[in-house]
Amino acid sequence: MNDYDRIAKALAFLEENVDEQPDLDRAAAEVGLSPFHFQRLFTRWVGVSPKKFLQYLSLDRAKECLADAGSVLDASFAAGLSGPGRLHDLFVAHEALTPGEYKLRGAGLEISWGWADSPFGEALVLTTPRGICGLAFAMPGPDGKRAAFDDMKRRWPEATYRENPAEVARIAGQLFDPGARRSGEKLKLLLCGSPWQIKVWEALLTIPQGRLVAYDDIAQAVGKPTASRAVGTAVGANPISWLVPCHRVIRKSGAISHYHWGRPRKMAMIGWEAAHAEARPS
Repeated sequence: MNDYDRIAKALAFLEENVDEQPDLDRAAAEVGLSPFHFQRLFTRWVGVSPKKFLQYLSLDRAKECLADAGSVLDASFAAGLSGPGRLHDLFVAHEALTPGEYKLRGAGLEISWGWADSPFGEALVLTTPRGICGLAFAMPGPDGKRAAFDDMKRRWPEATYRENPAEVARIAGQLFDPGARRSGEKLKLLLCGSPWQIKVWEALLTIPQGRLVAYDDIAQAVGKPTASRAVGTAVGANPISWLVPCHRVIRKSGAISHYHWGRPRKMAMIGWEAAHAEARPS
């Protein structure tokens, strides 16, 4: 069993037993490691200890976040993308393909791609001269990387793809390194979707780091209060995971719902962001 498989299994175990608050020994035994090695591996991968992570996943915390989600989104829209906590403190510029460009299914678009390490496993980054257009993650199993790449290619089947490890390594350094985010360089995103999807994704960009909102909150924010199901579909189609933070959307009950790249990864992202948001000076 590799590290990601161990962490995925541990995250699933902790999420399933969060009400019992299992101790370190029990969680370590679940993945076949000593408590010492499990603590080190988990903290390195997720960013916080298993005990702290359980606190961030508690239903009470989720409900606290959801209780003021409406006011958080209202304030975020008013502040725009330059406010504190937006997109991990990066200064972000984004644009969307025009409807005409979107209908071409990527024709005329050159996409550079490559794999990079991240706190959440191997990340597939796709970028164009106009900005990052894709961020995906390898799934468990021998064909996990191929499946992720094929998934992204299906979104723009007519594009030209060119592997560029050097460019991806440069970009990845900004995505997952908190120190690099203070460099002042703008990170450009190219949103490739339908007008409705773009509207939902732009709403996601305004959710501050460490906060959680419900699908209903996003529907309300985009002016379609009865469209929570359509919002969920658009959230699930987001091609730029992590940066367009669909992982910050959970069920109204406080439950952590499905994630395109695996629910354990969504849980890791939520815990990682909560820890870093708490540690950030006010």
